[in-house]
Amino acid sequence: MPMITIRYVTPEPRPELRAEIAAFAARASAETLGKDPGVTAVLVEPAEPVAWFAGGARPAEAGLSAFWLDIKITAGTNTRDDTARFVRSAFDGMASLLGPLHEESYVLVHAVDGHAYGYGGRTQEARWAAARPG
Repeated sequence: MPMITIRYVTPEPRPELRAEIAAFAARASAETLGKDPGVTAVLVEPAEPVAWFAGGARPAEAGLSAFWLDIKITAGTNTRDDTARFVRSAFDGMASLLGPLHEESYVLVHAVDGHAYGYGGRTQEARWAAARPG
């Protein structure tokens, strides 16, 4: 049940990327973190090239793309190795979609306590408890 938010910038506008990025992010979270695509939400937001800075310069002016991917998952559901594989997969996948990336493109995996995170009005902890009565 991850929530994935991705902001990105490219040297030239490419509106078709939104759906491709969303599909990639859901697939990567399923393949590397074992997350159910049926309850994965993805928000993809392009940024204005003039608004994105890295190291004091605009990546788009150098012909580079950049991104920020933020994913929230339930703590304890993945290992450090899983997370490292996801970070690598996210970077590589975004590079294949966006083209050459500025190195300062980031992936943040928030592992949130189950009592502080949920969907449909129920926490993940409550879902876990309901699945294990007694």
